[in-house]
Amino acid sequence: MTDKTVVRTEAAPAPFQGAPYSQAIAAGGFAFVSGQLGLKPGDTAISGGIEEQTERVFANLKAILEEAGTSLERLVKTTVFLQNLDDFQAMNGVYSRHVGEQPPARSTVEVAQLPSGALVEVEAIAIL
Repeated sequence: MTDKTVVRTEAAPAPFQGAPYSQAIAAGGFAFVSGQLGLKPGDTAISGGIEEQTERVFANLKAILEEAGTSLERLVKTTVFLQNLDDFQAMNGVYSRHVGEQPPARSTVEVAQLPSGALVEVEAIAIL
């Protein structure tokens, strides 16, 4: 079995409400980043609309990926969870600014509810 390394940074929120998961795991030449909400480190409430939350999500992803030794430019797959697919265009505008000229493969799904009333959550996989 390939070794795995837990990735942890104070520049992104800790696991939600102390849940048993890691911000990310580095294994097999990849960083697997857990779903990130538009939550600032240390905060307990999410604020702002879809664009502000998506910006914060990418700030969290960037911090975690950098701690793992990679970057947003090395993303190969993301999954976007939207509380409302009507927010797709606004989320996509922010998303496209962060993923560069060679965007990763992506799935986008609407979900019934996200933690803390979040409007968006993104999980990611990047090459180390």
